[in-house]
Amino acid sequence: MRPVGITIALMLAAVWLAGCGWRSSSGGTATVATDESVGALPAPRSRMAIASAKPVDAYVMLGGRVKTCWFNPSDPLFPEHVYRADVSPDGSKVKITIHEAQKLGRAGKTTYAIDFHQEGAYTVVTTENRGMMPEQAAKMQYDIDRWKRGEVNCSKEMPKVAAQPAAQ
Repeated sequence: MRPVGITIALMLAAVWLAGCGWRSSSGGTATVATDESVGALPAPRSRMAIASAKPVDAYVMLGGRVKTCWFNPSDPLFPEHVYRADVSPDGSKVKITIHEAQKLGRAGKTTYAIDFHQEGAYTVVTTENRGMMPEQAAKMQYDIDRWKRGEVNCSKEMPKVAAQPAAQ
């Protein structure tokens, strides 16, 4: 786990990167390759790969937007949830988890996870819905997909979620 000062520096870097475009630590522009497409229903697990980026770089890009757009103090999109991040000391593995909020803002049950890990020249970002409502999980995946395409804004737009067919 990174010290608080480094985490804050990473968050500030994310805000700066959002305003000026994002470049990976290797100096090249990061590109995104989607490994799985997401249908009308939020997939319980989704993968995407970001070329030319280390896990910590992908975390700075996506994690900063998650904090800014979903958990900002003045108008949080998910006020009943809290954000936690775990960064390995060398930055090669990062995991963001979203939890149900408990008393005093403590983390309860994990409801969503975003995992960043290196596979060759790519950072693979895997998302997993572990208990968010389908509409919330769809919104999270919608935003992550927008941000990986290079959009940097926060959006209150909620994607439409098709009803699941009745079990037979």
